[in-house]
Amino acid sequence: MPDDKSPLAHHAAAPSRRAFLGLAAGGAAFAAAGAGRAQPVRTSARIVIIGAGAGGTALANRLVDRLDGAEITLIDPRPQHLYQPGLSLVAAGLKPADYVVSRTADWLPDNVTLIAEKAAAIDPEGKTVATEGGRTLNYDFLVVAPGLIQDYDAIAGFDLDMVGENGIGALYAGPDHAARTWQAAARFAEEGGQGLFTRPSTEMKCAGAPLKHTFLIDDIARRGGNRGKAEFLYAAPQTALFGVPIVAEKVRMLFGDRNIDTAMQHTLQAIDPGAKRATFADADGAPVEMDYDYIHVIPPQRAPEVIRQSGLSWADKWTDQGWVACDQHSLRHLRYDDIWALGDVAGVPKGKTAASVKWQVPVVEDGIVSAIAGRDPTERYNGYTSCPMITRVGRAMLIEFDYNNDLTPSFPGFIAPLEELWISWLMKEVALKATYNAMLRGRA
Repeated sequence: MPDDKSPLAHHAAAPSRRAFLGLAAGGAAFAAAGAGRAQPVRTSARIVIIGAGAGGTALANRLVDRLDGAEITLIDPRPQHLYQPGLSLVAAGLKPADYVVSRTADWLPDNVTLIAEKAAAIDPEGKTVATEGGRTLNYDFLVVAPGLIQDYDAIAGFDLDMVGENGIGALYAGPDHAARTWQAAARFAEEGGQGLFTRPSTEMKCAGAPLKHTFLIDDIARRGGNRGKAEFLYAAPQTALFGVPIVAEKVRMLFGDRNIDTAMQHTLQAIDPGAKRATFADADGAPVEMDYDYIHVIPPQRAPEVIRQSGLSWADKWTDQGWVACDQHSLRHLRYDDIWALGDVAGVPKGKTAASVKWQVPVVEDGIVSAIAGRDPTERYNGYTSCPMITRVGRAMLIEFDYNNDLTPSFPGFIAPLEELWISWLMKEVALKATYNAMLRGRA
């Protein structure tokens, strides 16, 4: 957090921190009040949720309020819950590793059963889920929200034990690795050299994270007076810097202003940590070698194996990634009407952020409750995705958009989505976690 001497501490033109937090709290309270809670529906339905991340936990809390008598079971082996939006702050030295860590069980109400095992198999025909510990659970309704798998093995020569050494970073791997990423990034920001910042060819959670990391390390090098000693290259398989054209153009302009070079249509294939050399495949598949002093690695990302082996994945798209085949508005499975997908694993065009989950959860909740009550659901997910795009320490752009790539600002006339603002930084650095925690409790 900035102290009184920090350039972030005084902004004459910006609203006060207290005023902003009041606005955020008021907005959250309004959302909770506006949601309205109908009389609980009496049921003995067996509901199984695979995954106790943001989506699964929030949904379980909301269903407990909406259903009277339901048997709700969460399956997840992880004792720790990770506040994943905070990893980019840890990897820039702005937060400690424990900022993103809490206990999974602490977020769950007493009348939800947590099975601390990994889901091993799903039988959508027999309506059962098997765990690695040998349990078989029957369900009436199933929600798959296991998150995704980061396929580091797809990067030849790379191992997670390398993170923090030899100029290698990988903030997505978890809180400890994010802290070790900062060790390597801080050394580069001080000593300079060649920095390579990458992203994968697959769909990924929070596609703005590679850009945030690039911007933050650039700014930290500038603040230390060392930017002239460093070269920055952002290498990505895509043809544009962001999936929303107007945002991509804004990022391109900012990169130009800050002398951050790009190598588009370049996919990271391998690294040689001893030689500090990375190999990319260009648009034609030809190998391109680049030396580095710092490299940030984000691997290909895929659905967990239990999903890809279950018959729930798309058969005609994302075939290498295995995302769940579901309707993009209801999130209901296209072949099994008693199954919903939620969060990263959902095979929809947008929506792999915590902010997306906040808007997806009420849709799945309404779908399940409506199915039990024998009525048609009314909630629809429009692809809402939010990315507080950090561009400097103390500045960010609050970018919100939908399936149509239309900008959908929550505070029109107050927060301009494509301007680098202090208040947008506070949305990321302060208010977002409070909103996230309220979401986990089913209150936002």
